[in-house]
Amino acid sequence: FSYQTDVEICLIGGSRKSPIERFWNGNNMIYILQKARQNEESDAMEDSKPDDAIYASELLPKESSGPVALPVRRAKQLISLYTMVQNPNMTHLNISDLVVLPPLWIRCDGSDPEHTCWLGAEPLKAGNKITGINFYMVTCDGPTADKTYFANLEELKMAHKMKHHSSIVVTKGFAQYELIRAAVIEDTIVESESNIYVDITWNTVEKILETPPLVSAATLNITLESGDPRSPVYQLYRELQFLLALAEGLKTSVTEWPEPLESESAVELVQEFLTDLKKKLDGYCISGSKNETEKIKCDTAAVDSSIKSIFSERGDLDFAEQLWCKMRSKCVSSYQELIECFTLIIKSLEHGEIQPWIHQGSSSLLSKLIQQSYHGKIEVVSLSGITPIQMLLEIGLDKMKKDYVSFFIVKSRSCLLFQDYFISTSVDLQEQVHRVQKLHHMLEIMVSCTVLLQFKHENLFPLTQICMKYYKENPLNEKHVFQLPIRPALVKKFYQNDHPEIWKVDISSGHGQKEVKTTWQVSTNPPVKHMTSNNMGLSSDSTVNGSSEERMYFITMAKCSQVHFT
Repeated sequence: FSYQTDVEICLIGGSRKSPIERFWNGNNMIYILQKARQNEESDAMEDSKPDDAIYASELLPKESSGPVALPVRRAKQLISLYTMVQNPNMTHLNISDLVVLPPLWIRCDGSDPEHTCWLGAEPLKAGNKITGINFYMVTCDGPTADKTYFANLEELKMAHKMKHHSSIVVTKGFAQYELIRAAVIEDTIVESESNIYVDITWNTVEKILETPPLVSAATLNITLESGDPRSPVYQLYRELQFLLALAEGLKTSVTEWPEPLESESAVELVQEFLTDLKKKLDGYCISGSKNETEKIKCDTAAVDSSIKSIFSERGDLDFAEQLWCKMRSKCVSSYQELIECFTLIIKSLEHGEIQPWIHQGSSSLLSKLIQQSYHGKIEVVSLSGITPIQMLLEIGLDKMKKDYVSFFIVKSRSCLLFQDYFISTSVDLQEQVHRVQKLHHMLEIMVSCTVLLQFKHENLFPLTQICMKYYKENPLNEKHVFQLPIRPALVKKFYQNDHPEIWKVDISSGHGQKEVKTTWQVSTNPPVKHMTSNNMGLSSDSTVNGSSEERMYFITMAKCSQVHFT
């Protein structure tokens, strides 16, 4: 909503992330006030929609433009107005029914000497009656590496006691360490949203920037983007991409075929495969050829040898799975080639030249044809339209599902209650592909934690359950942060000699609505989106003794005070 001509008001609540969550722990609806952006688009929207059709999500700042702060002086005027209309003593305003408004937070531009970036106000209540207001002020300086600008904990505690007339204060610490950060490959930064960091909280802080004690509570936060070429399962990711291309081709009737990487065509490889099967027919009728499986393992094992103990090709690939390995992206490169491959296979089945072994429960059309061939007769299949692509997609889906399930059974020893959802064949092919994507994302998370953090079964198992629960209820989302409670000792070696990304101490006194808090924080990133270092008090090139190796920090202070109306 708009107020006068210069202020934009956003009502935020529910599951939307609060922009002031680090400095205020309220969980109800809040008003965010910021400078109105003057553009034709917002004017047109206001003219075309009634008030009750304008939602907060539409009025939040667009990512491209970012939020714009108000001058501190204007913010103080708005805080005063907000306070007056809720003060029962302001009888001259002739407000018949006082309404308890949501808390108010205003983005500030840091134009005052304290470099204020937020001003806030929150009503204090006794039942439905407003008894006072909590005022908040958040200031920010930096970035700087000069620790002489850092506060002294004892001085912070003393200042809090004097301001709030408290004899006893309680301290609580918080630290965030980045365990895995974007790496550089050949002087090029890999663009990725992947990150693994740990949040640690503890009671009784002894000094500024202290390392969290091992008795702290810790939460691992994992955001992982699939497709990193450095990933141990990158080749499986490429296999998944071929599967997705087939699924897209099934939807649009246009398939993007890869350039052939082998001098030998897919048709020639399939012909050789069938010829070899004919020679070993007796062995395949009984149990399948282990040697042939090993051969295919060599064909498909583009998996880095360093992680074979983590994710290795299965040793029980059936005929259809071996065929998928032959025909996938490095070989089959056209629709016509695909038709020729399936024509060869169907003719061999019709003539009884092969009787290949397949896994029980395989649901693909090719598996059904193979089962029919055991009885000497198979149905006629027209290899036209989307049928060849669907046949290849089906055998790829069957194979990749078994790959992922094999990992989760062997490595994380997860309960297979999930399989009814993730490997179900009762939904259409597109939904099955979507669920396989979810399985791959979970696999990337498990492998990363195994390789990079040396996680064992007792840690992988609960993480797998958390991922499965999320993906059983939500669509694929590689930006989602998966959270796992852990003991700090599990990852201490990764952060004990590192600088935190965020370190803060909360100093509080009082209880309930009388609780007041002072927060001091340092962070490597700006604590607010609407301010730059130009709005803050310290020079961005401030270092210790000219050293550029010191970690640069923004310094943030949050203070509160209470005013009682009665």
